[in-house]
Amino acid sequence: MKTVLKVKNLHKSYKDTVAVDSVSFDVREGEIFGILGPNGAGKTTTLEMIETMRPIDGGSAVLDGVDVAKNPQKIKEVIGVQPQTASFEEKTKLTELLEFFGSTYGHRVDAKELLEHVQLSEKAEVFPEKLSGGQRQRFSIATALVNNPKVLFLDEPTTGLDPQARRNLWDLIREIRDKGVTVILTTHYMEEAEVLCDRVAIMDSGKIIALDTPEKLVADLLSRGFKKEKQVEQADLEDVFIDLTGKELRE
Repeated sequence: MKTVLKVKNLHKSYKDTVAVDSVSFDVREGEIFGILGPNGAGKTTTLEMIETMRPIDGGSAVLDGVDVAKNPQKIKEVIGVQPQTASFEEKTKLTELLEFFGSTYGHRVDAKELLEHVQLSEKAEVFPEKLSGGQRQRFSIATALVNNPKVLFLDEPTTGLDPQARRNLWDLIREIRDKGVTVILTTHYMEEAEVLCDRVAIMDSGKIIALDTPEKLVADLLSRGFKKEKQVEQADLEDVFIDLTGKELRE
């Protein structure tokens, strides 16, 4: 499988604090790649350097054959970014915002088709201030797709969403991947990473301390003799909640 992103010895410091410490990893074309870690681990800083939002202090990142540090403008043309917290002009219709974002790339976008893709067709003529949390997250993803990116970056995309909205967003991320877009995401939800990601990198104190498929990482832990104190059931309380209330979005 083709490598779409190659990160080697990536480094970022702020005075005496090392935020990202010689991080290296590859991302394969067409996979969902997760970066996990506690707050302050360096996840967001790592993504922001690759996205050209922060300068790279050391090492390199090559995306789709382009050196991020040497040609940031070219990188911006081939990626989509959904940040943790997105801000929009609150008194502008969703269709007009999508058309505006597309124009910044020199693209003419079909705003209604994009909104249909993220299940927001009925909101085409409303303002962002009228959207629920889940709707706002889906619209944020729509804005990140206006340039038909090869790689989509999602920074904690489901934080604060209810179970229905969260699982609906999982389906959307899979659909985007199935259309040929490589997805790189950060999350604090381990179940989310296990369900969505082909491979995950676990970061702590600016370093990658493990990288593999979720299944292999779990198998390695068990092989070291790990046992849970509580019996793990085939379903959990969230499954009960979804079963009783339904999977449809409540918006």
